[in-house]
Amino acid sequence: MTRRAWYLLMNSFVGLWAVAAVLVISVHRFFPAGGWLMVHLVLLGTVSAAILVWSQHFADAILRRPAPGGRVSHGARLVGHTLGAALVVTGIVADTWTLVLFGGVVLAVVALAHVALVTLQARRALPARFARLVHYYIAAALALVIGVGAGVLLARVDLPPGWYDRIYPAHLAFNLLGWIGFTVVGTIVLLWPTVLRTRITDTAERTARRSLWLLVVGLLVVAAACVADTGPLVALGVLVYLAGLVLVVVEGAKQARQARPTSFAALSIAAAVAWFAGCTVAFGVILSTADTAADAAVALSGLVAPFAGGFAAQIVVGALSYLLPVVIGGGPRTSRHTIAELDRAAVFRVTVVNAGGVLYVLPVPSLVRVLVSLVVFTVFVSFLWLVARALLAVRRAPQRAPHRAGTAGSLAAAAAVLVLSATGGIALDPAAAGIGGTTASASASGETTTVDVVMDDMRFEPAVIEVPVGNRLVVNLTNGDTMDHDLTIANGVRGDRLSPGESTVVDAGVVAGDLDAWCSVAGHRLLGMTLDIIAVGAPPGEEHDRGGSGAHSSDAPPHPVSGATPGPEFEAADAALSPAAAATVHEHTFVVSDLERDVAPDTSQSSWTFSDTVPGPTLRGKVGDTFEITLVNDGTIGHSIDFHAGALAPDEPMRTIAPGESLTYTFTATRAGIWMYHCATAPMSLHIAAGMFGAVIIDPPGLPDIDREYLLVQSEHYLGAHGGEPDTTAIASQHPDLVVFNGYADQYMFAPLEARVGERVRVWVLDAGPNRPSSFHVIGGQFDTVYLEGDYLLHDGGSTGAGGSQALALQPAQGGFVELVFAEAGNYPFVTHILSDAEKGASGLFAVKE
Repeated sequence: MTRRAWYLLMNSFVGLWAVAAVLVISVHRFFPAGGWLMVHLVLLGTVSAAILVWSQHFADAILRRPAPGGRVSHGARLVGHTLGAALVVTGIVADTWTLVLFGGVVLAVVALAHVALVTLQARRALPARFARLVHYYIAAALALVIGVGAGVLLARVDLPPGWYDRIYPAHLAFNLLGWIGFTVVGTIVLLWPTVLRTRITDTAERTARRSLWLLVVGLLVVAAACVADTGPLVALGVLVYLAGLVLVVVEGAKQARQARPTSFAALSIAAAVAWFAGCTVAFGVILSTADTAADAAVALSGLVAPFAGGFAAQIVVGALSYLLPVVIGGGPRTSRHTIAELDRAAVFRVTVVNAGGVLYVLPVPSLVRVLVSLVVFTVFVSFLWLVARALLAVRRAPQRAPHRAGTAGSLAAAAAVLVLSATGGIALDPAAAGIGGTTASASASGETTTVDVVMDDMRFEPAVIEVPVGNRLVVNLTNGDTMDHDLTIANGVRGDRLSPGESTVVDAGVVAGDLDAWCSVAGHRLLGMTLDIIAVGAPPGEEHDRGGSGAHSSDAPPHPVSGATPGPEFEAADAALSPAAAATVHEHTFVVSDLERDVAPDTSQSSWTFSDTVPGPTLRGKVGDTFEITLVNDGTIGHSIDFHAGALAPDEPMRTIAPGESLTYTFTATRAGIWMYHCATAPMSLHIAAGMFGAVIIDPPGLPDIDREYLLVQSEHYLGAHGGEPDTTAIASQHPDLVVFNGYADQYMFAPLEARVGERVRVWVLDAGPNRPSSFHVIGGQFDTVYLEGDYLLHDGGSTGAGGSQALALQPAQGGFVELVFAEAGNYPFVTHILSDAEKGASGLFAVKE
């Protein structure tokens, strides 16, 4: 294989990681741990793969001798790193620490192999002026081993209190300042003058040796200080590290005076190093000034995006813009064309990326930040398109080099794009910019109040924020819990949904009055996950937008009108029951899913379901039967299941499982009756109201066969927005919009249950709640048999043979059955005799024929 083909193959790994990063960044909101994925696909994937490719390339060039094993060992390291990184990513997304651990071990082994092979290569090489530069690559790989180990520890959720906040900055230091930082600094000693096409200064080699010592010592001091939670010592370590970086930067500035940077590669590399220096300074300031390690961890999370985009991604794109044409080759004419392709719109691209990055880190409204980051992301993605064009130049003779735009025009175009992005963000979210909305009554003071908020144990800490009226509020938000959360504010501002350990910055805009804020993940607000924003100095008696105080959300649809009929596609739930199967072991799989379903004519609600039905599948068996249920969570949040028909410790079988997980729940039916099952994840009232319930019927011994048998499960709907999730405020106040049998209002008025005169009909009834009792009654009918909660209240007319019953009274989670015989043909309505609930949809009809 030719040298060109080999390096193109190696860079295909970089390209695959880059494409994966592009895809995840585009749709990260739909991925579990989307924020974590974005950063690590860039740093652990794209950037690290590029380091493994090009550090070996530079080691070969400097030492003029290949590493032991040559291309085979090089390729094996790259494949191993790809495998390890993929395992880590998969383990985090699937919440499987074993995969994270195994992937971390593979990454560490690859890094140690890199150290060993480059060390052997250096020892066997002939003396060379810049041979000591490979020590940067050795130190970088050793830093990666430690950084990966710290990352594997962080992936566990059972670290001792406080240790996450100590290990996290050390993890960042070893990976960002060590693995990436050492590699970049060592490489630009030679790459920078080569890109500028100028002479390497006489002092460059000596400067590089001194710089490495300072960088290594500074990193070790920083890491030790992070673990010891000693802020002043962190500052010392960062200063030592910066001294090493400054030595190389000053050397590079001397070379830049000899040949002014004009190409995209040179401009991008210079800008990346500036971002690196700025992020390192910010790293030291945060760690040395934060009041606690937890505060530092929150603030540091805001540095990851600037480091990943401003420094790491930009250095890779800049370096590859110079190196790829060298590798591609194809003759002088083709080489000039590929260089020109990768240099297209150089000033425009560099300006957008860096000015946009500066705008991103400023306290601007969140939508401005979103639009600006989208523009910067698009510019980065354009590099892949330019690489494709450059590769095509090898296959066909180029006609002429691309036209290069003037500097003034490029700067003007970049400024216009960024101004439009900022203006668009403000137009879409004027309240966050202090324009209109709830902020109109207060003039902006021009000052910003910044508050650190941690979400943990289903609470915001602190739970109350005081902001001087007119100040802009910026919230540094961290999820310290074991489940996803977000922050939604009554003025319309909403932060990203965060996975455990993630952080974000929420710009709440100018505060004019008191505001309610809460976590919008279904049920979390109901459980008390609320935040009060108090405007200090607001005029007394002024109306403020506290938000969400009514029983229903403002965009909820009207209640279904009496007499409304479903459309032609309507199909009633089958209420007929089949006899219990002869088998003694019953195996079923329940798949949790999210779906929007009709609950009444012209009224739909977002439901969480067991196997796409509400109620869930009905199970039936006999005393002594065993039920083995596999629960698979294909939903978007955590769920669980609780079978009242089984008696066993709930710790394991009833635990909440995350999306993508499954569990097996096995129980033996030892008692007869109709038993409820439901999701037991808090808040249970919401999960049940959203549709996560069903019935298990265990036949009483000696239960006789009858002519017809039906099941009716009563439940309640608390309607939010049309097609939206249930209204948690209405659930808490126990004011249902609909009370229904088998999931749909009045459905058996439209599709009556059938019976014939003289037939014995048994109706099983379960009250699933979550709140309302039931009093099942058949208008015009009389029950001669009533079975409630495991025993007969009345059996074949009772002791006199002439006894009867008019209603089966049930509390939530209770059930039983009634039996009756219809004496003559006609329509017999059935209702809950809590009549206001019957008028909300808990009614139906028996159509009795001769």
